[in-house]
Amino acid sequence: MIPKTPQRSLTRRLAARVVGHALVFTARFITAVRADWQGVDPVARQRVYFANHVSNADMPMIWACLPAHIRRRTRPVAAADYWLKTPLRAFIGPEVFNCVLVDRNREGRTEDPMAAILAALDEGSSLILFPEGNRNMGDAPLLPFRSGLHTIGRARPDVDLVPAWVANLNEIMPKGEVIPLPLICTVTFGAPVRVEEGENRGNFLARAAAALLALKPDDPDPET
Repeated sequence: MIPKTPQRSLTRRLAARVVGHALVFTARFITAVRADWQGVDPVARQRVYFANHVSNADMPMIWACLPAHIRRRTRPVAAADYWLKTPLRAFIGPEVFNCVLVDRNREGRTEDPMAAILAALDEGSSLILFPEGNRNMGDAPLLPFRSGLHTIGRARPDVDLVPAWVANLNEIMPKGEVIPLPLICTVTFGAPVRVEEGENRGNFLARAAAALLALKPDDPDPET
């Protein structure tokens, strides 16, 4: 293995910055992705943006539509087995997106994924999180939320938990397709939620899911 020299590290950082700008440009060119800040302002405050998950493009769309000064401080939480699968992904995930990589293999992992997430928050980063855990390939608008969002809310109560609904990505990139369709993608950001005093996990997760679902655009009338 070739050790990383300072020059090599600088080269990788510059390459990651160039690729990051290219990904933002590509996302905006293909999908015209835009942010709709309904319940919160785009300010440099530490947040966890929690979103629905229907496509592998969800995370890049949220990341790309954030203002640059916020995007630089925002790290997606992502699966290590996906982003380390190929050399290209291993560059884009950790280097370009600066992902917080977590191990989804409960039986084989040796580290608690929540430890890495909380460490990233303690370093001052904001996060992008998908509380459903897996992509939603069914008809229900949301899968049941996993417990991580509640754990974060209790452990770091000063961090805003901001719902973010990603609309149109399942139409832009249908399953099995490799060429995206030129449709507008909107990411709608709502008002922050917090774990209230004495609120149990189930009640909070139901309330957080309802806050996210409330941002979902109305389905178009098929008769119009």
